[in-house]
Order: sequence, then C-alpha cells, then structure tokens
Amino acid sequence: MKILNRLFHFDERGAKLSNEIIGGIITFIAMCYILPVNASILSSPAMGMDSAGVFAMTAIVSCIVTLIMGLVANYPIALSAGMGLNAYLAFTLSSNLGFTSWQQKMIIVTISGIVFFFFSLTPVRKIIIESIPKDLKNIISAALGVFIAFVGLKGSGIIVSDESTLVSLGSFLDPGMLIAFICLLVCFFLMMTKRKMLSSLAIPISILLAAILGIITSSILISNGGLVNENGWMYTSDNLSKLQMNLPIAPWHSKDLSWGASGVEKVFFFGLATDSYSLSDFGKDLTLVFKTPASYIAIFSLCFVNLFDTTATLLAVGESTGIIDENGKMKNYRRAVLADASGALICGPLGTSTVTSFVESNVGVSVGAKTGLSACITALLFLLSAFIYPVFSIFTAGSVTSSALICVGAMIFVSHLKDLNWKDPVIGFTAFATVLFALLTYSISDGIGLGLIIYVVMMFACKRYKEVKTPIYCVTGFFLLAFLLQAVLPVITNKAT
Repeated sequence: MKILNRLFHFDERGAKLSNEIIGGIITFIAMCYILPVNASILSSPAMGMDSAGVFAMTAIVSCIVTLIMGLVANYPIALSAGMGLNAYLAFTLSSNLGFTSWQQKMIIVTISGIVFFFFSLTPVRKIIIESIPKDLKNIISAALGVFIAFVGLKGSGIIVSDESTLVSLGSFLDPGMLIAFICLLVCFFLMMTKRKMLSSLAIPISILLAAILGIITSSILISNGGLVNENGWMYTSDNLSKLQMNLPIAPWHSKDLSWGASGVEKVFFFGLATDSYSLSDFGKDLTLVFKTPASYIAIFSLCFVNLFDTTATLLAVGESTGIIDENGKMKNYRRAVLADASGALICGPLGTSTVTSFVESNVGVSVGAKTGLSACITALLFLLSAFIYPVFSIFTAGSVTSSALICVGAMIFVSHLKDLNWKDPVIGFTAFATVLFALLTYSISDGIGLGLIIYVVMMFACKRYKEVKTPIYCVTGFFLLAFLLQAVLPVITNKAT
C-alpha cells in the first residue's frame, strides 16, 4: 500500500484501492467498444486494413498510452483510437484526394503525429487553445459528434444512399438494419434512465444486445441457406440480396479467425513485414505523400481536430476528478499533454489511427477513481483483449457498432451545444453552418474550415473583428488557402499532363 501511495498519491487525493480497481474495470467496459468499432472502420473498403491486425494493435497502443497517462500524469484517464479521427482517416482521405492505399494514409497519420507531438511540447498548443472562444470549441466538437453519428447510421443501413434524394431511410426488411434500430432505441432508453450506473453502461449493453441478436439471426440464416460465404458473407434471398450485409457472424462459422494477436504483421509499420509491401513501395508512397498538396491539408486537419478532441477531454475529466485548480488550470498539464501526444506519435507506425483521451473515463471517476492506478487497470485489460480477437470479432459488424457510434456522436453533440451562447446570432449561425457542412460534405475538416470562414466574415460584418484573436485569423487563412489549392491544383495538374 505504501508503494501505491508513493506512486499514485492515494492519501493526497483521498483514493481507495477498491474504487480504483472497480473504476478501471468499469472504464474498460464502457469504452472497449472502440476496439471492434475502430477495426470495422479501418478495415472498411474505404481504408482496406486487416481487421484483426487493427483490433490487436489498437488494443496494444491503447494499453501503452493509457499506462503512460496513469504512471506519468497520474490521471484516471484512459486513451484509445479517437472516433472522429479514425472516421476522418478512412472516409475523408479518399482516393479522390490522391491517396489510393491505406499505407499512404497511415504515413500521413505518422507525419501528423510527429508534428503534433513536438507541437504539444511548445507553448503554441496552449496559445491556440486559449485564443479560441469557448463557443467555437463547442461548435467544433458538436460537428465532430454529428459526423460520428452519421458514420454509424450509414454503416448500419439505417441511412442508405439514394439516387433521387442522396440519402434515405433503409429497409426494415434488412435484419441488420432492424437490429441496429432496435438496439439504438434501447441505448437511448438506458441513457435516459435515472439509475446512474445503468445509464453509464447504456452503450456496452446495447452493443452486447445487438451482438446476441445478430449472431442468432445470422446463424439461423446460415443454417437455412439464407447467408453464404462466397468471397465475403452475402444474402441469397431476393428481398435481401441488394442490401448491405451488416450482421455479425459467430466465430465458429468463420474458420479464418485465430486466437492471439493475429494479423499484426499486416498492419505493423505499414505492412513491411509482409511480402505484399516492400521498402521500395514505402519509398514511393512516402514520395507521393510529400508531393501531394492534399497531404499538408490532411496533416493540418488531423493535428487541428486532435488538438480540440484531446484538450476538451482532459479538461472535462479534470473537472470531475478535482485535478483542475480554482483558477481553471490543470495540475501536471505538461505530463498529461505528453501522454496524449505520445499516442499521436506512435499510433501510425504501430498500425492504428490517432489515439486520444476518452470522455468515457468519467464512468470510472463516477464510482470513485481518482488516481492513475485506475488507468493502469484499464490498460492491462486492453492488453488482454489484444489476444482474444475471435471473442470481439462479432462486435465489428455495422449493426452492432452503430448504436455506439450514434449515441457517442449524440452525447458529444448535445454536451457541447447546450452551453452555447445562442443569444449571439454569430455563434448560432456559425454552429448551424459548421455542423451542416461537416455532415453534408462528409468531412470534419471541411465543416470546420467553412464554419471558421463564415464566423470571421460575420464578425467583420458586425464590426466585432477586434474580438477575433490573431491565431484564429491564421487558422482561417490556412483553410482559405487549402480550399483554393484543392480547387486549382487538379486543374493545373490536368493541364500539365
């Protein structure tokens, strides 16, 4: 006990060993959904990584960075792959920007991680954060929430593409869509219950329910010949054949699944350990990334989104744990920043998307976790999960992960918009524009950029331009330049060829 007190300052924070252990376990339960969700997103056709490999490396990286947070910063904060950042990586950095392989995208993640790490060691990060009004920070986070929710709606089949209206409601004949919708209702119901513990576990419960219903449904369809595995599972029924197959498949029906950290070599250090990708290929991809103007836009966007995501979470959890002093400043700020910046630094080479602090850490805090020991418990559970992928494989289907994506997005959206100064029309219109553009362009960075431009224009119209600090003008100017380059460079390139 003396060792724990020396390492984690139990007496100073009034912590109890039992609360720290329970808090660590519950925090893992509340956020372990990110492992299959991240694997699902990064293994989607838009990205193309190996699902099992991403799952294992996400768990291992989450373990490493959460240990750093627990041992170095002594905060009960767990870290894992950021939901908005992985969606940006998979769906925004698409082939129409010049990136055709997942290796190219992960090189961009690695470069942005290096930039973000060294950027975090300077006062610049703090200067930018402090220069941005609280309302703008909330608007950006709300746009992130909407984007995450839309990814969940689309992946589950609740929302589908439509030639006439662009999007429409999916078919309730689709078993996966029906299960996703039912479990979404269950999740929202549990979130609104007055029992705090039940409410905090709404997402894990809805995911588990979707997995059970999905396995039962898919097993019945497989036994009846309604589902066959021909280069991927697909429906055989005429009514379902045109629908997206988003049901979970039980491990005993998928013979290619294996225990242990399988598939790691396919994603570790850009897949250089495999025969399909060589150092020569890496050199070509690296050259392409530096030659492509969109790379610099992507690097800036990843750093920018990560900047707000990690800082907002650190402050939110800090308020709950009492590690923010009476002046609103966080104790051991540099150590906490070092921990989350380390996640951005190592995630790319190790084969997963940018790791960030998770607001679900508040679940552990709510049961009494006050020190980094809680984070260390969560980290060890992450490590254990890396070796049992077949257990988690059922949680990678769109019908299973959708409730988590939609509800997390909803929580982010609601929690950040409720405190906006709606009496200020500039703030109201900026919020509307940022959220709308992030959703309709299917790009978080485009939504943020257009929202900032509109904000600055309106502040000039109101003759309130002196209220806008210099870093905001700099960031807005960068986005203007980025949009101009995106429009002009393809035309110049086509003329040159």
